[in-house]
Amino acid sequence: MFSGLQFYLQIHPGLFLTAVALYGLVLGSFLNVVILRVPAMLDRDWRSQCRELLELPQEKTVPAFNLLRPGSQCPHCGHPIRAWENIPVVSYLLLRGRCSECGTPISPRYPLIELATAILSVGTAWHFGVTIQSLGALILVWGLIPLAVIDYEHKILPDSITLPFLWLGLIFSSFGTFTDLQSAVFGAIAGYLSLWLVYQGFRLLTGKEGIGFGDFKLFALFGAWLGWQQLPILILIAAFTGAVIGGASLYFSRRGRDHPIPFGPFLCVAGWITLLWGDTLTRAYLQLARIG
Repeated sequence: MFSGLQFYLQIHPGLFLTAVALYGLVLGSFLNVVILRVPAMLDRDWRSQCRELLELPQEKTVPAFNLLRPGSQCPHCGHPIRAWENIPVVSYLLLRGRCSECGTPISPRYPLIELATAILSVGTAWHFGVTIQSLGALILVWGLIPLAVIDYEHKILPDSITLPFLWLGLIFSSFGTFTDLQSAVFGAIAGYLSLWLVYQGFRLLTGKEGIGFGDFKLFALFGAWLGWQQLPILILIAAFTGAVIGGASLYFSRRGRDHPIPFGPFLCVAGWITLLWGDTLTRAYLQLARIG
């Protein structure tokens, strides 16, 4: 049955990409919930642990708060979001970017995340076609989007996202999806240890922490998905984009050099680029190095 569906989608690529785009929009709506709630869930958990450590009484009544409960509502007036108000992108346009109850502006981030998820999903699916690689790549992309945004906004890379996707990478690699299992295991080890050594060296030289532990795990995640062979080109892309965009951000915002810039978003961008074109970029880099 699956092979028949696969063959049908292969001869109708437009249908395949349209389905991926629609699914990307819907999933983008869910990723907005993940981006909004996971940091808040972590904050609640940390506060509870601190109260327990300090032997303080816990809050008496704490309403359920997770990815499913409570239902979506306006953060300003508490108006429950109805089904027709939660259609990706379309509802934002119909509501003219405002809450239907109180008229408070809705952040444009919501439709932008939905559109970005759809566009990245289509680009990924178009690159890999109707294959198991396409499925794996899409799953990885759907994990990288909330990681990049959460790190950009909160300077954290939640283990609740990073670690499951690291294990997923090893599972896909056990089937040889993007690399073999041995390369994936060594990739995860090399990814973590390489940035850990950078962290330790920078701390010894400056007395400061130049990179976070979440970045170690994220780099290990890419090693698990893509193998150790892809890590050099990935870190080069991440470092280059980080230097250019981070430097421009500091210059135009007039912030000091001590202002922290999260590295996770650059790793995520570099990871997506490497996922699609890593082999091509590596060959081009080696060719340039030989010419030089």
